[in-house]
Amino acid sequence: MTQTLYLMRHGETLFNQLGKIQGQCDSPLTENGIAQAKLAASYFDAQPLDHVYSSPLERCVDTTELVLHGRLDYQRDRGLKEMYFGSYEAESKALLPKSPLDYQTFFVPFGGESTDAVQQRLVQTLTKIMNRPDHQHVLAVSHGDAIFNFLRSFMDPLAEWQRGFTNCIIFKLSYAHGRFALADIIRQDPK
Repeated sequence: MTQTLYLMRHGETLFNQLGKIQGQCDSPLTENGIAQAKLAASYFDAQPLDHVYSSPLERCVDTTELVLHGRLDYQRDRGLKEMYFGSYEAESKALLPKSPLDYQTFFVPFGGESTDAVQQRLVQTLTKIMNRPDHQHVLAVSHGDAIFNFLRSFMDPLAEWQRGFTNCIIFKLSYAHGRFALADIIRQDPK
């Protein structure tokens, strides 16, 4: 039986607005981020969901709670955290390599994670979640670089990245026989 995973990025944060690298440090949702999450809520109000998971970072938790607005309980899962950028966290995004494909081991000498480590963490986490009983329609709220590296495990997401992994972008994925596949991408913008 084919299951559905909605993998969504959190709403816009203050660090997003200021052009700072967040990684595993945190900043609050902006008014726009709150509006994005509420717009995503209107999408999910029309979708069947049986389980919901969130990165434990504040921006994902706040987004998840706005999306659910009390409809369901959710679980925090550390495996959904953003890539760790080491000493680059909270610094200007101008310091980042130009393409996420150039991140590979760039941050490792600065105490950060490699993209392969992030990919492995997300694949293990999301596979474990989808293999649980009665998980037919699942929402997982995570982060841009974490999602990008997860998608690399079964497709080339670079064109979508260049188009923009906007805040609250939703990747609708099918899961069957231990494999994920992209079914749709839902982009909404409250502006």
